[in-house]
Amino acid sequence: MLPPPIAIRVATEWLSARARWQPLEIVFWLGAFASIYLLPESHLILTEIAWLGLFALSLDLILGYAGIISLGHAAFFGFGAYTAALLAKYEIINEPVLALVVSGLAAMALGFVTSFLVLRGSDLTRLMVTLGVALLLRELANRLGWLTGGADGLQGVTIKPVLGMFRFDMFGHTGYAYCLTVLFILFLIARRLVNSPFGLSLMSVKGNPLRSSAIGISVDARLIAIYTVAAGYAGIAGALLAQTTSFASLEVFSFDRSADLLLVLIIGGAGYLYGGLIGAIIFKFMQDYLSVLTPQYWPFWIGLVLVVIVLVGRERITSWTTPVRRIASHLNWRALAHRIAASSSERH
Repeated sequence: MLPPPIAIRVATEWLSARARWQPLEIVFWLGAFASIYLLPESHLILTEIAWLGLFALSLDLILGYAGIISLGHAAFFGFGAYTAALLAKYEIINEPVLALVVSGLAAMALGFVTSFLVLRGSDLTRLMVTLGVALLLRELANRLGWLTGGADGLQGVTIKPVLGMFRFDMFGHTGYAYCLTVLFILFLIARRLVNSPFGLSLMSVKGNPLRSSAIGISVDARLIAIYTVAAGYAGIAGALLAQTTSFASLEVFSFDRSADLLLVLIIGGAGYLYGGLIGAIIFKFMQDYLSVLTPQYWPFWIGLVLVVIVLVGRERITSWTTPVRRIASHLNWRALAHRIAASSSERH
């Protein structure tokens, strides 16, 4: 067993190594920003992928890192969408970036209020509570037709140019660059968050809440915090949808949207941030291709692909790679510990 000072240094070195950018990450983001210039004809669908990826990232924060499963995450998405659309329609805030921030803060406030309900009970209870919140908000938006447009949606929304310079166009050029930039900034924040001691404590809570509480981790406080942050991310994703389409409807609160979000994470995988982004890319392009190939039966093929991924591909990949990853992680940890111990002995 290592002495406490060396153990602390080992942990610090390991956390620093864990937070370093990997070459594939750099390639991923360079490719994403290069697509602004290389794929101008695909900006409309890429815009959808960008806000869907951010939406999936928000769910991954609570599902992949805190173990909170939700069937009503669309509540925050829709709340952010309607907030941004109302701010623009009634010219309360004309600057899209500022309206985006306000929409995220509004969704965070809603997430904080509802988080106390989500903490109660088991996973099944959480599923029902989150779904109930989304259904309540959908019905509220339907009833307040004088404000939200009801079943017809909120129409007549005019989005001003971003920063007063970049006007939204029908081809999605400005919209894609705008959504991708917002996604990248929020991804950096999320990456810093999950690699911090707070993020590690979340994974501890997910693994064993009772043991985490026994060693002094405030379980409820951390779950409330990450749920609130994830709600803000979802609200900003919804606001991006409203700003790039100049429209908000009851569909943003629908169960289908929350279900699609879970499908995205199933495809990409949860618990490593890029799962939502990769899943959004695969899901949207697969949906776009299959809807053209078989307009009536494309959901069947998506369902079939998901069944194959879950029952065949994901299980086998996990069974093959888990022992290897465990051995590699153990060897890396031991090598790091010996290296630090050797350097410490040389100093003395």
